[in-house]
Amino acid sequence: MWQAIQARETGRTPCNSFANQLKSRRISSLQLCNRKDFVSPHRGAVNSLQVDLTEGRYLLSGASDGSAAVFDTQRATDSEASGLIEKHKCVFSVDKGHEHGHRFAVSSAVWYPIDTGLFVTGSFDHLIKVWDTNTAQAVVDFKMPGKVYRTAMSSLAMSHTLIAAGTEDVQVRLCDIASGAFSHTLSGHRDGVMSVEWSTSSEWVLYTGGCDGAIRFWDIRRAGCFRVLDQSVTQLGVRPPILKHSAVSTKVSAEKSSSGAKNRLKTLHSKHTGSQNMKGSSSARPSVEKARQKRLHPGMLSTLDRATAHYGVVTGLKATNDGMYLLSAGSDSRIRLWDTQSGCNTLLNFETGRLQTSKAIQMATSDDPALVFVPCMKTVKAFGMWSGRTTLMFRGHYESVNTCCFNSTDQELYTSGADRQILVWSPGGSVEGEMDQDEEAAEDKDNWSD
Repeated sequence: MWQAIQARETGRTPCNSFANQLKSRRISSLQLCNRKDFVSPHRGAVNSLQVDLTEGRYLLSGASDGSAAVFDTQRATDSEASGLIEKHKCVFSVDKGHEHGHRFAVSSAVWYPIDTGLFVTGSFDHLIKVWDTNTAQAVVDFKMPGKVYRTAMSSLAMSHTLIAAGTEDVQVRLCDIASGAFSHTLSGHRDGVMSVEWSTSSEWVLYTGGCDGAIRFWDIRRAGCFRVLDQSVTQLGVRPPILKHSAVSTKVSAEKSSSGAKNRLKTLHSKHTGSQNMKGSSSARPSVEKARQKRLHPGMLSTLDRATAHYGVVTGLKATNDGMYLLSAGSDSRIRLWDTQSGCNTLLNFETGRLQTSKAIQMATSDDPALVFVPCMKTVKAFGMWSGRTTLMFRGHYESVNTCCFNSTDQELYTSGADRQILVWSPGGSVEGEMDQDEEAAEDKDNWSD
């Protein structure tokens, strides 16, 4: 550690590189925290976790007992063992006893991306509620046609305040907080929609995964989905190889070089066959009419496409922070990495185990190192984003894990599941401990150098 700080002070290591190295070291040493404990007020399985996007401080949770709670991850409310264990009780919670509370399980709870003044909950009681954090009162209600599986809001949106809702209905609905009504209805799935995710590179692009095994890309500014992912359409690597582009460019240049001679031959040939083309024009008209008949409304094209991304239900979606790739999990116990630009399956083999088949799961990602945290029954596995290998495994829950939430501010991981507990995984060693180890190593080296 001292050597890294000295290299940073002398300018040999850039400041960004030093910060990334420190974060990478902390993330690689994640373990069950014995200094921080969340006192869960939930009496059922915790189905959703999210840290606010503005401060990275407040943790929002939703549980199957119809309750939602907010925790302060930085300031403890109580302590035990002479201050060694920090107890974090919820700042406030809303449950069935609340006058505006949900009657059934809360399946999704997300923060308003602009500030912590609002948060959104979706429940199996067919309702989506927008809550005022300061007063703990519901300000807007949306009545859905079925159980709400997942809700999402875009972290980049500057022109809209839309809530994407995936329900047991085949249609995806976009709820506008400003007007209190539905602004869009996206049709294309053949079964319920269990996962929704906004793009991290565009505020207009939405990803949805359904119980029909399909993943669809939507541009909410136009009708119909513009892409349906197919697991059989693949590419090797994270991007198409460079040789392919070079081959295409050489082919195009060769075609351009010979286009001049071909155009001359065509002009000479057209003079002799002009009369024959006039006779054949009547036969060409039916083909044009057939082509026009095949053109359908963009909204109908999505219903005719039967491509599937998983053999079963798409239980989870997670977009990378740069927006270039999309991670998906399915009831076939497969995790796939998709290129959002080409829509191809990158054929990355993740060393997965068993995944939940009948319930939506929440995955999390970290940038440096590039890891993806996936709930695998009673454990949580961290896979390398580009290798697919298991780098870390977290064991601590007694029942199946439903959600993972990574806090990039403190490099902490929060997990929850059917055991009603919220566990904290924090870096193992402290910076002071690493400095002491470096000093001891330096002293040993000086002693042996004599």
